[in-house]
Amino acid sequence: MKNTSLPVVGITMGDAAGVGPEIIMKSLAHADIYERCRPLVIGDADRLRAAGEIVGTKLEVNAIDTPAAAKYTPGTVDCIDLKLIPHDLPWGKLSPIAGNAAFQYIKRAVELALADEIDAICTAPLNKEALHAGGHKYPGHTEMLAQLTGTKEVSMLLSTPKLKVIHVTTHIGLIDAINKIEPGLVERTITRGHDTLERAGVANPHIGVCGINPHAGEHGLFGHGEEESKIEPAVQRCRERGWNVEGPLPADTLFFRAGRGDFDLVVAMYHDQGHGPVKVLGIEDGVNITVGLPKVIRTSVDHGTAFDIAGTGRADERSLLTAIAQAVELAPRRTASPAAR
Repeated sequence: MKNTSLPVVGITMGDAAGVGPEIIMKSLAHADIYERCRPLVIGDADRLRAAGEIVGTKLEVNAIDTPAAAKYTPGTVDCIDLKLIPHDLPWGKLSPIAGNAAFQYIKRAVELALADEIDAICTAPLNKEALHAGGHKYPGHTEMLAQLTGTKEVSMLLSTPKLKVIHVTTHIGLIDAINKIEPGLVERTITRGHDTLERAGVANPHIGVCGINPHAGEHGLFGHGEEESKIEPAVQRCRERGWNVEGPLPADTLFFRAGRGDFDLVVAMYHDQGHGPVKVLGIEDGVNITVGLPKVIRTSVDHGTAFDIAGTGRADERSLLTAIAQAVELAPRRTASPAAR
């Protein structure tokens, strides 16, 4: 009998030529996952079966059309089967077919989320070059999910055991990022991070906000007053809500303090300001989280398609296991759901 109190986590297969199918089959061989959630793969059943043979698992792949047909039992991998991947697609080779399929898996997952048939989305890695070759011109998952859900603004949050970082800007050039940063955007980013942590059970999270310039401008010594004009008003408004927010702070010392546990969350102003420390402190266990989507949280491994080892069975599933666990932790809690439940 299905445990209808557990969240349904939709796991998209990612690029079929990469390690996604393998790490999914390895992850779902961990029976304890089924004690915490109901995993549902959105992908291609035959590709999962091929990956199962490569990694040496005896899991059965249950090809289905709707979540209502899923078994959600250990030993079985339930897969919404889109049948997009030819049986002879090579491993480790860039393919527009695989790029298009990766997009279609995400699209179906979003449709299921908006219909309340899944409670969270967990994404295996896609390859951006293959995605573009397949006709889908997105910088990455974050922007794709925003457009598919009709969301004007979302945030990327990177999470490791030692550090959580949310980004005010991501996939744009540094000069463009500085121009884009303004108090409203900074405040909305802090708010999304604060609300995400509170939903995960962190009461009154301690949030540190980075400056833009070295030494956070040092009172006008560096830069052109960006901290005073772009960041300080947002921090002040958040503090007026009673939130435990500090900043703008020099990024170098803020990340050091956050790494030793002084802060629950760091707000980075631009891509590399946040990504660099996260990848130094814990890329192996890193999770990429998209926050601000309607009805659903999205988590992902914080590594790529690893074409160099795809098809060998050597891919490590630990980051995907962590991403699934984060999806379970952040998924909306419901006592019942529609037909899929």
